[in-house]
Amino acid sequence: MPTIKPKIAIKDFNFYYGTSHVLKKITVDFLPRQVTSIIGPSGCGKSTLLRCLNRMNDLIPGVRAEGEMTIDGEEVLSSNVDVVTLRKRVGMVFQKPNPFPKSIFDNVAYGLRVNGIKDTRFIEKRVEESLKGSALWDEVKDRLKDNALNLSGGQQQRLCVARALAIEPEILLMDEPASALDPIATAKIEELIVELKAHYTIVIVTHNMQQAARISDHTAFLMQGELIEYGKTAEIFTKPKQKMTEDYITGRFG
Repeated sequence: MPTIKPKIAIKDFNFYYGTSHVLKKITVDFLPRQVTSIIGPSGCGKSTLLRCLNRMNDLIPGVRAEGEMTIDGEEVLSSNVDVVTLRKRVGMVFQKPNPFPKSIFDNVAYGLRVNGIKDTRFIEKRVEESLKGSALWDEVKDRLKDNALNLSGGQQQRLCVARALAIEPEILLMDEPASALDPIATAKIEELIVELKAHYTIVIVTHNMQQAARISDHTAFLMQGELIEYGKTAEIFTKPKQKMTEDYITGRFG
């Protein structure tokens, strides 16, 4: 079998908040058009690792990164990287739905307009495509001018996915995207993630072990800033190589 080139490659990666060493010598590859879950107890560095992939942590004073992090072989951490361009390639959906207090249409169109696109017909096409891509179009197509804040929590989160998709990223980062949602809305988000991997590389942070088992192809287990184990999800959950992984998955701690 030919070796699949990783979409994201991380090697000997260290990250610091001031003097606090948060991520320690992380080496891991994330494969293209697959879902990778990052699991581990609270405070283990899951979200920090995710936010390094699109340089969101740059917004925090006193942070420092060391090591290699590349997307398609291109360095992420270099001072020469255009962070705006990077974030167009790497979209993000946060834990809590965060639609803007604008219309449904304007929420999805926002990123396009910020990037200087003025062609009305193109924007309308991308809004429709993005809402279809996030499985929301049929529910909102007749009320695109309505305030997005009037949508349910699950609809708001799918709207945030549509907003991320509108600028046509290659990678979609999701930081516990269903943790604030009810079980029905969570199921819709999970179905959506599985559908989206046909077109996007998806990395998801989740505290929900069952969710990771259901939707991801690969799983990375972090503990106190270290990568304890990484592998195919089925193997991580049924035949983990590390005792610490087994203890966490079976609920002995965390």
